[in-house]
Amino acid sequence: MPVTRSASRVSTTPAAPEPKTPRLPKRKSSTAASAASKKKKAEPSIPTPSVPEGVQEDAPTPLPAQLTFSFEDAKQHLINADSRFEDIFRRLPCKPFERVDAVEPFRTLTTAILGQQISWLAARSITHKFLRLFFPELPEKPDEHYWSKSAEAPFPTPHQVAQIDLAVLRTAGLSGRKAEYVRDLAARFADGRLSTKKLFEANDEELYAMLTAVYGIGKWTVDMFAIFSLRRPDILPAGDLGVQRGVLRWFLSLHHPTYRVDISPQKLPKDPAAEPDTPVPATPASKAKAKSKAKANAEPESQKTEALDSDDSDDDDDDVLPVFGEPKKPSKKERTLELSLADISQSSATETPSQCTGNALAFAREGPGPLGATPSVLGLPSMPPPLTPSINAALQGKQEAEKRPLPDGMSVTALKSRLDGKKKIKGAILTPKEMEELTDHWRPYRSLGVYYMWALAEEK
Repeated sequence: MPVTRSASRVSTTPAAPEPKTPRLPKRKSSTAASAASKKKKAEPSIPTPSVPEGVQEDAPTPLPAQLTFSFEDAKQHLINADSRFEDIFRRLPCKPFERVDAVEPFRTLTTAILGQQISWLAARSITHKFLRLFFPELPEKPDEHYWSKSAEAPFPTPHQVAQIDLAVLRTAGLSGRKAEYVRDLAARFADGRLSTKKLFEANDEELYAMLTAVYGIGKWTVDMFAIFSLRRPDILPAGDLGVQRGVLRWFLSLHHPTYRVDISPQKLPKDPAAEPDTPVPATPASKAKAKSKAKANAEPESQKTEALDSDDSDDDDDDVLPVFGEPKKPSKKERTLELSLADISQSSATETPSQCTGNALAFAREGPGPLGATPSVLGLPSMPPPLTPSINAALQGKQEAEKRPLPDGMSVTALKSRLDGKKKIKGAILTPKEMEELTDHWRPYRSLGVYYMWALAEEK
C-alpha cells in the first residue's frame, strides 16, 4: 500500500494547542439580560494581537501545486476496496485532486472566516468590501466580468490585517467577532506561529492543533482546508452531516436490495439542450413562492442586495458552535436574496448551507455557470453536483460476494431508520466511531471517497 503524508507521520507528537480565552456565554434575551445586569461581569475579549515592529515581511507563499501521493494509485485502491468506485470515478471528476492549483493559506483561511454563518454570495460581497479597505482602487460595484477575474485580485498581507483597527474592519460589514478572528489569524501569520511551510509539513494532528488554536477556526474548517487546499488524502469529516448521509446511503444501497437514491428533479443539474419540463399544476405552496419571488424581483436593485452589505451574525454568537450535525437556517434577508437572484442565471451554482459541526460555512456546488458564480473563486470548498438516479444500478453492486459485512451493532433496519430521521443520535445520522468503521477499508485515501459522498448527500 502506498505511503502518504497522512499515514506516515501519525506517530509524530502533535504540537500542544495554545490556550484560548474562555468562550463567551451565549447572549440572553433583553429581559433576561436586564434582570441579570447587576450580577453580570465584564465579558472577556480576544487579546489584541501584537506584531513585532521592524519585522521584514515576506511575500505570501502559496502551497505547492502538487499532490503528495499518486492519484492513480489512490483511485485503484478505492476500486479494489469497493468496485462501485470505478463507476463513480467515470461519472464525476475528483476536482480537489485532479485540478491542482496554487493556494495561498492566509488568503484561503481569511475568506473561510469571512464566509462563516452566511451564504457564499454574501461572503463574496463582504470579502470584496474587506479588500477595498486595503485596495481602494478596486471597483465599488463590481460587474460579472470583475467577479470572473476576482481570484486575481490583490490581497492584504498578514501584517496589514493584524495592524488594522477593529472598527475599520467592521465598516466592511464584518461582525465584531469575525473582525477579531481575522485579526488573530493575521497576527499568527505575521509573527511566524503560522506559515505556509509549517502547514504543509505538519502531519494531520499537528495541523489540527495549529489551526484550532486560532479564534474562529474549528475542526470542520480544518477538515475542509486539509481536503481542498492541502489536498490531504486521508481526511474524514466525521461530523459533517452531508458526508454522514452520503456514507449511509452508500452502504444502505449495497445491503438493501430495494433501496434507491431519489433526488428531486429540481436539485439535479440541468441539461441546456433538454426539452422544457412539462408544467406542473400549481399548488398553494408554489403559488405563495411565486408571489414572493415576483415581489422580490419588483424591488429596486439596491434593496435586493441589502443582505450582502453586512454580516449581522454577532446576534448568532459566532463563537458558539452549532448543534452537532445541524445546518444553520438562512435568515429572512438571505431567503429574500436567494429569490431575487434566482433569475440571474439558471445555470449558476445552487447555494447549499453547510451541514457540519464546528464552524458553519456556506458553500455551493460547482455548476456550469461562469467562474464568478462559484464559491471556489473565494477559496471556499465547492461540492460536486448531486448524482442522478441512474447511479442506483451501480450502487447496488455487481456481485453478492463484494458486499462487505456491516460493522457489529449495525443493521439495514437501523441504518434506514437513521436516514428517515427516526433514530438520530444527538442530531447526527452516524457517530464518529461508526463513520470510522464504515470507511476503514478506504484508508489511506478516505478524502477521495468523502468527496463523492457529498454527491449523495442531497435530500429528496
